[in-house]
Amino acid sequence: MKDMMKMLAKAQEIQGRVQQMQEQLANLEIEGQSGGGLVKVTLNGKMEARAVKIDPSLIKPDDAEMLEDLILAAFQDAKGRVETAMQEKMKEVTGGLPLPPGLKLF
Repeated sequence: MKDMMKMLAKAQEIQGRVQQMQEQLANLEIEGQSGGGLVKVTLNGKMEARAVKIDPSLIKPDDAEMLEDLILAAFQDAKGRVETAMQEKMKEVTGGLPLPPGLKLF
């Protein structure tokens, strides 16, 4: 019974840390790039787009498809960076404790 109480207390502690981490991630802004930095996309920790910057040299009406591809690539780069940041924060919160596969805390 004592072990169960310790486990519940630890779970509550981790839950509080997860909530704090989620608040920190919401304020986090991470930039992804493509085209050697000619296209940049900024996302927050909730994967919400915050900004898109396109170098004027890429804006050519006859080559819209390339620009669209670069925007998608920059978004994917930013998304990958946000996911990496989330995983690192989660390791801090759980103290490296492995979580069950498929458990989503966001």
